[in-house]
Amino acid sequence: MAVIVKYIVVRNGEEKMTFATKKEADAYDKMLDIADNLFEFLESSKIKLSENQLEDISLLLADNKDKLIPILRGVKPKKKIVKKPEQKESKPKKAKAQKNN
Repeated sequence: MAVIVKYIVVRNGEEKMTFATKKEADAYDKMLDIADNLFEFLESSKIKLSENQLEDISLLLADNKDKLIPILRGVKPKKKIVKKPEQKESKPKKAKAQKNN
């Protein structure tokens, strides 16, 4: 018999997500706390959004807080550098001599 430990994040009596480690569950729970706070902040603003839009935006901002915090501090976001694949130097192929029949 195997024993499996699961960490379940529950909000308002509803199971939101299941995790294998407590650390992951705590991180997700914290993200949901941030999203709740953002929802209230956005809801009290002059911008009129539907409840679904408020929820989507709140979750997006909370999930990307590590990218968002520097932007809010006025730091320019770093651009991703796309490396081009290196081309191997290939030797020109020699043409095969054709046989005349």
